Amino acid sequence: MYRKVRIRFTWGLAVLAVALVPVGARGKDDIPHELNFPDETGMVQSLSTAGSLDFLTPFFQTLGTNGRACVTCHVPSDGWSLSPESVRVRFDSSGGLHPLFRPNDGSVSPDADVSTVEARRAAYALLLSRGLIRIGMAPPAGAEFVVEAVDDPYGFANPTRLSLFRRPLPTTNLTFLSTVMWDGRETFDGQAVHFDLAHQANGATLGHAQAAGALTPEQQAAIVDFELSMFTAQAHDFQAGPLMANGAGGGAQALADQGVSGNGGSAVFTLFNAWASPTPPVDALSEARQAIVIGQDIFNNRQFGAAGLTCSSCHSVPNAGNTATMQFFDTGIASGAIRPRDPALPLYTLRCLANNAIVRTTDPGRALVTGRCADIGRFKVPTLRGLAAHPPYFHDGSAATLGDVVLFYDDLFKIGLRSAQKDALVAFLRAL
Repeated sequence: MYRKVRIRFTWGLAVLAVALVPVGARGKDDIPHELNFPDETGMVQSLSTAGSLDFLTPFFQTLGTNGRACVTCHVPSDGWSLSPESVRVRFDSSGGLHPLFRPNDGSVSPDADVSTVEARRAAYALLLSRGLIRIGMAPPAGAEFVVEAVDDPYGFANPTRLSLFRRPLPTTNLTFLSTVMWDGRETFDGQAVHFDLAHQANGATLGHAQAAGALTPEQQAAIVDFELSMFTAQAHDFQAGPLMANGAGGGAQALADQGVSGNGGSAVFTLFNAWASPTPPVDALSEARQAIVIGQDIFNNRQFGAAGLTCSSCHSVPNAGNTATMQFFDTGIASGAIRPRDPALPLYTLRCLANNAIVRTTDPGRALVTGRCADIGRFKVPTLRGLAAHPPYFHDGSAATLGDVVLFYDDLFKIGLRSAQKDALVAFLRAL
């Protein structure tokens, strides 16, 4: 049983979220450790293993100069990421003056006109449509490539100042991480994830929040401790019902209980094994659950390509779905050769110095950290739990739905999925 509560974050202009908490939680005197938010396909659940959700921790505090906090871009109701829908709500309620809308990284260019509501609507177009934040980077010293040309529709980027538009990664389920950030730039050799996340929190506060000074060690530790205590997963599906029913392993509690030790099985995902049945579905509920089981099997076992890869070859952490090792992959999402030109994003022409090979990309990815031509267009494998709560997908938000994700990979890898198999795979992904 659940009851509705309103959670109000009061820095700058308020962010208001309606959550469901278990009956028995009594607000300030008994702060819940679990929150449940409706999403497009059901309900996403977050819980803290610290015993309660501490909304007074520095994660929720304004520590910079522009009114932002970590939670400005990592929203609980968006699976601790950022959905365009919640972005638009904040824009419409504030005329684009909410702290989320700052030209240092929220606009298509830091020079964009933000003098009127309509000007701000244009300036924050990618934030409003895809939930993208602009990152400024340059090729590192000694890089194996040079930037030969820049085609920026916003007239700002140049060969030594690239504009990269990326989705905020969720600040939950972080105990499973092997790399921090899409390009791994906050992952340091020989350091534990706690160090990496602390470094990232400080950099984000200095950059995104435009803080005047660094976080204290105590503030960094508090933010990281909060993040590492959070687990998020889909708990209810409109078609399949409760995702913990009849022995299934959906929801955040089972994920938190599993920890990083894995699921004890050979398959990467075992969440819905209990729903497998040798008998045909007899009603809409059992049919929906059987589709999820089929989708899980496709994800784990459907082979493609000469190497016999599966979806779980890259999404290899049991019941979490990121990669277990510090690997980055180029699946062509940013490639100017594999995908049609995305007119909303800058296009960069890179030349590899060793062989004069030309590569066109909307985002060089890992290559801007390592300087290696082999890393152009490579990105980390994100954790998959709670996917339904934070569309769109891919680092650039170019896949509006999970169906678009499945279609992209089916076409890229020539998997040959039938229509019903695609639907089953989507059903499984939205149940994560």
